[in-house]
Amino acid sequence: MTGEPDGPEDRLRRFATIWSRAVFPVTSTSLTRPELEQQLLPLAWRLSDALKARTFDAAAGQTVGAALVAAHCTDPEALSRSLDCVDAYLVLYCGEDGHQEALRTRSARLQHAMAAGFAGALRQRTLAEQEAISQAALNARSTVAEALHASEARFRAVFEGAAIGIGIADLEGNILQVNGALLRMFGGSEQGVRGRKVPEWTHPEDAPQVWRLYEELVRGEREHYHVEKAFYRPDGTALWTNLTVSLLRDADGRPQYQLALMEDTTERRLLNLRLRYEATHDALTGLPNRTLFFERLEKAVSGGNDQRFGLCYLDLDGFKTINDSLGHAAGDRLLVEVADRLQSCATAPGEMVARLGGDEFVALTTGPDTEREVDALADRIMNALVTPVRIDGRELTVRGSIGIVEGPAGERGPAEVLRSADITMYRAKSAGGNRFELADPEADARAITRHGLTTALPAALDRGEFFIEYQPLVHLGDGSVHGAEALVRWLHPQHGVLGPDRFIPLAEHTGLIVPLGRWVLEQSVRQARQWQERHADSGPLRINVNLSPCQLTHPGLVQDTVDILEREGLDAEALCLEVTESALIGADDDLLKPLRRLAEMGVDIALDDFGTGYSNLANLRRLPVSILKLDRSFTQGMQQFPADPVDLKIVEGIVSLAHSLDLAVTVEGVETGAQAEQLRILGCDTAQGWYYARPGPPERLHELALVDATG
Repeated sequence: MTGEPDGPEDRLRRFATIWSRAVFPVTSTSLTRPELEQQLLPLAWRLSDALKARTFDAAAGQTVGAALVAAHCTDPEALSRSLDCVDAYLVLYCGEDGHQEALRTRSARLQHAMAAGFAGALRQRTLAEQEAISQAALNARSTVAEALHASEARFRAVFEGAAIGIGIADLEGNILQVNGALLRMFGGSEQGVRGRKVPEWTHPEDAPQVWRLYEELVRGEREHYHVEKAFYRPDGTALWTNLTVSLLRDADGRPQYQLALMEDTTERRLLNLRLRYEATHDALTGLPNRTLFFERLEKAVSGGNDQRFGLCYLDLDGFKTINDSLGHAAGDRLLVEVADRLQSCATAPGEMVARLGGDEFVALTTGPDTEREVDALADRIMNALVTPVRIDGRELTVRGSIGIVEGPAGERGPAEVLRSADITMYRAKSAGGNRFELADPEADARAITRHGLTTALPAALDRGEFFIEYQPLVHLGDGSVHGAEALVRWLHPQHGVLGPDRFIPLAEHTGLIVPLGRWVLEQSVRQARQWQERHADSGPLRINVNLSPCQLTHPGLVQDTVDILEREGLDAEALCLEVTESALIGADDDLLKPLRRLAEMGVDIALDDFGTGYSNLANLRRLPVSILKLDRSFTQGMQQFPADPVDLKIVEGIVSLAHSLDLAVTVEGVETGAQAEQLRILGCDTAQGWYYARPGPPERLHELALVDATG
């Protein structure tokens, strides 16, 4: 023993060995077991490749199933043992380090494909036998005059030795002859078979056309027909068959007999039903899975005009915490308990519960009055979750958020309905959870738009769809243009110009805010340098650039700023970075460190939206800021004369405090001359707002600066 792990070829050969040992006892072949193993080895390779393929290929499993028939493994037990081997050992020996749940799902689908391929190949073989038998019967009838004895011998050999059941009856339905294979299908009693006429072999699951086709055949209007038909055995069990019935005529062409050929498909049918159940039900909870739910939902939303549907989309609140703290085994037990409770809530006709995956469940109700029923269903679900779940001696509180969609059938497709329910569920979760919300088309449209903007953001930056507008900062003492604030805009191909409130939160959520913020800083610094070159005689124009909280935590903030200033040739004193007050509430030294380094370089740090973050004013001393930007809410009362005395006192106090700490004060949202004059009297340093200019292209600031210089 070398101690080295087995390679893929060794594991495949072990799998083929196990497979050959399982099927060899039930295989009609002259090969030895090692020879059979050599035949199965390439089939094992084929299954292994299909298991690990990027996309699922059902043809691989079908080919393997058909190859079993070609290798004379035609006994149903051989198929059953082969599927058991694949189920138990394929992932074990061929899955390597892949995701086990995904591999087992792929293995189950391969088993289904193998069964389909096996059934198809066996069917072709059976049809070939049936054709041979039918041809032998016709040949026997046409040549009876010339070689009656030889023909009878050949027909008898085929009749008795065939692997499928054969029966001959007259046109009145009296059964005249049956072969051994047919007797074995019905339990071995010839009297039990021949004692009943053909029309008596009815079954409740007979298709409507079965007996119509039979009547047409015995009347001579049809030569043959082929149907799937069930029979009762003497012990009451069902026998499912592929049944082919042909009309035999005499030498003059008159109808004389009917010939029935039966293939026993009971085991195949049971196997297909089992595989169908496994493919449409969740392995953990036993509930219908996403596949079966979509089938039911599609049927519900495409119903008649008088039909309606209601859908509850449930997501458990805080389920990830349970998995992380107690382990996935505890999480699985919780899901099983929740599934049982949900199933007890949807027992009325037209109701079903399914698990979509993870901790997401859906409940569907259909009928003419779902507007009332879906609300009642959601109430039952919420009440069912109230009682804590006991797991390993702990009582776990279960909470859930539900999105409800209800409406008439025929207006929306299943994907649209589920998307609306998903959006509504997240709206309930955002509102605090443990509640349900009704779908709102306008809210859905906003959520879809947000998603579209989110996905378009990365490409928009690459395509140059962003641009910057500049709003002047005016010195209140002499009315001169002090500088400008850079405000980024998005020229969206469909939605037009979007303000930062529409896309900055999305950029922060996706992480794109860092490259976008770097681009804004680079463009703004370059523009400030151009302004300085134009206005060298009137003093430098400063540029204010907003920083997102996400940028504050990015390790490259300081270096990026230094690189951009040096590359564009702008002094650090001409740059001001604006940070919202809420971003610095409770900030520790690690968060403040990059701001301190920038301040030490000469970059001004402005505390934006001051007064909205409920911060402790004493904290101003520890923050590396040199400018307070007073939020517009404090100065709105000054737009009319006389000004609100309370606002005057508040602003006067803030300005006094700021100046005592050597901080300059900038005011946003100045819209009237009275407001500007009052702020000047109170001692504010600079201001910006529509009274001076709206945000616009950089050329507008150039024009304003020229007016100041010549005025």
